[in-house]
Amino acid sequence: MTVSEYPSTLISSQHHIEPNNSKSAKNTWEATAALKRDDRANRLKPYAHWGLAELAPPSSQKSVIPLVHTRLTDRERSFLATDATDLAQRLASRECTALEVTTAFCKAAYVAQELTNCLTEVMFDQALARARELDTHISTTGKVVGPLHGVPVSIKDHIAVKGEDTASGLVAWAGRTIAEEDATIVRLLREAGAIIYVKTTNPQALFAFETLSNIYGYTSNPYNRALGCGGSSGGEGALIASRGSLLGVGTDIGGSIPFDDIRVPSAWCGLYGLKPSSNRLPASGLLSPYPGFDNIHGVIGPMAHSARDLELFCRVTSDHEPWNSDFSTLSVPWNSSVTQRKEGDKLVIGFFTDDGVVTPHPPIIERLHKTRDALIAAGHEVVDWVPMDHMQAFKLIAELLFLDGGEAVRAVLAESGEPAIPPLARNLTDSREAGTHTLAQSWAANVQRDQFRARALKHWNDTALRSKSGRPVDAILCPVAPTLAPPHDTTRWGGYTTYWNLLDLPSVVF
Repeated sequence: MTVSEYPSTLISSQHHIEPNNSKSAKNTWEATAALKRDDRANRLKPYAHWGLAELAPPSSQKSVIPLVHTRLTDRERSFLATDATDLAQRLASRECTALEVTTAFCKAAYVAQELTNCLTEVMFDQALARARELDTHISTTGKVVGPLHGVPVSIKDHIAVKGEDTASGLVAWAGRTIAEEDATIVRLLREAGAIIYVKTTNPQALFAFETLSNIYGYTSNPYNRALGCGGSSGGEGALIASRGSLLGVGTDIGGSIPFDDIRVPSAWCGLYGLKPSSNRLPASGLLSPYPGFDNIHGVIGPMAHSARDLELFCRVTSDHEPWNSDFSTLSVPWNSSVTQRKEGDKLVIGFFTDDGVVTPHPPIIERLHKTRDALIAAGHEVVDWVPMDHMQAFKLIAELLFLDGGEAVRAVLAESGEPAIPPLARNLTDSREAGTHTLAQSWAANVQRDQFRARALKHWNDTALRSKSGRPVDAILCPVAPTLAPPHDTTRWGGYTTYWNLLDLPSVVF
């Protein structure tokens, strides 16, 4: 799929950098990637005084989170030491101004970029200008624009932001994918008063548990830069973990097609993350090599520092009735009563620590058992969950995600001549061996998907036979991945997340 095939209302052919399109030029894709990096550097340059300079740590220093706020004042640090819910309340009460808050976030994001390589598009100028507008509004009217008035929000790269590139980790798209309008989710956030100030890295074509591309290289985990931050929403994970952002927007298809993920970066970076079920939040305005792909639905979701921030994000976006502007979004208002259970209401929780394919590392199992014990101590019932066919599910979702044998991705890579990054190369090799499906074979794969979902629903409901209350489980407590954050390019098993994508069930990381 080429850029020109996308709707003209979303993507402009105008360039804000000029890719080298000469076929005879040596290292064309490298030159285009370098131009894209130069564009980012040029946007950061006016704010170089926010950088660490002589305080920059050696590359061998692993943990860098304490350094992110080095250039901030104590007051500025207080804005980033809380969560988005509290910050929104402070802004609404005029305890602080949008300008001083946005300045603090831009300063922190600048250093987070220096230390972890997590940013793509830098919008400090626009963000500071918008902050001034919001301050003028509240000072003249006494009212906030919306519930997120003045709260800075970061956005994953392949989500369209008006006037910004949407390269999505692909050299062929660098400088050629300027969005003419905001993605629906971005528009709703702006209407709620949020300030969009940066876009963050994702892997090449969204294909990895790792965040790596030929444009930007690796994005590292701020807790240990020798380790990965996850993917594909890894830039969000690194930035939010660094507290260069409190609330960010990621996307999830189970570890980024098949590993496009909110949950893995949230787990590896110590965050809260929510993957909703499909069509719950508006997902229009996302750029990927697979437009029209709907065998497994991708979703948008929040990443944050608290559970209440996840609820804030979902409530605010739902209250703006996105189904009126995005036809694929279900008309389902946010129901706060679900989270406000009465005293004495008890949950039935399913529990497992091993999917029968890859056993998680001991610290993960230990933490799950501690959580299980805490649930029991709180009076909830915990029922052992018997994993059902996780390897079969993984093979099925891999088939559904590569019905074209990987040709769409290969075509985009061929446009620039860039090589596939290692995780993508492995997936493309496997998909080529599987071959391109005929229409009949594609239909058959969808039938298998639906049959698996039907079996899984029965498996879920059968837990009522084992629970003391006679009710099926309300939720399942299980691992996100078999490891904690690993060294770069060492993760292989995505079955702990893709399983729930195949079933189209919501998942939360905490």
